[in-house]
Amino acid sequence: MTAAPLFDVPPAPSVAVAGSDQLFPVRRVFCVGRNYAAHAAEMGNEVDRAAPFYFTKSAHAVIPSGSEIAYPAGTRDCHYEMELVIAIGAEAHEMPEAQALSAVFGYACGIDLTRRDLQAQAKDGRKPWDLGKDFENSALMGTITPVAQVGEIGDQAITLDLDGRRVQDAKLSEMVWSVPEIIAHLSRYYRLAPGDLIYTGTPAGVGPVVPGSVLNGNVDGLEPITLTIAS
Repeated sequence: MTAAPLFDVPPAPSVAVAGSDQLFPVRRVFCVGRNYAAHAAEMGNEVDRAAPFYFTKSAHAVIPSGSEIAYPAGTRDCHYEMELVIAIGAEAHEMPEAQALSAVFGYACGIDLTRRDLQAQAKDGRKPWDLGKDFENSALMGTITPVAQVGEIGDQAITLDLDGRRVQDAKLSEMVWSVPEIIAHLSRYYRLAPGDLIYTGTPAGVGPVVPGSVLNGNVDGLEPITLTIAS
């Protein structure tokens, strides 16, 4: 006799792929902290250049570009963070840096929403960041562009407009840890596999959203993203 589940759970979210009618199913979400020196400085932190560090989000935090969401619960200071996202398409375990790009399926634009007040409280108490980072609708994902259509990640511009005003404007070359370095390092601690997403950190210029805010993000060569905070 096969045991039946007590209740149904939602399927894992999936992300659109440019030029394809197939979807990229999301397995896990990793995020790199303080990967732009200017952003670390604006938050009063220094970059740890010894090694990258990470936090995670639940797969069900992922929502597609074009979404309209309610202002997040439990916070009075929700911030946007525009990011390049790596979509993993092959297993990577203890992957040498020179081979790390072979694990990449493609790249996308992403926005990491952060309950900054709750994150600050956690930092002050030397506690985990989960309440500040991992919550419903906190990981906006754009359409994934396959790596063959993107080429090498170098000095592409990464930008974000808030209500038509440019608030983040940097180059991917400003990342402290490059895409191969991130994959190689993270694969020492996790067996990365198809469906994993890696948010690579945000440049300077982060700030709050309010009900009615409209966000438009872009990375050169990738599909742009948009998010509306319902009024």
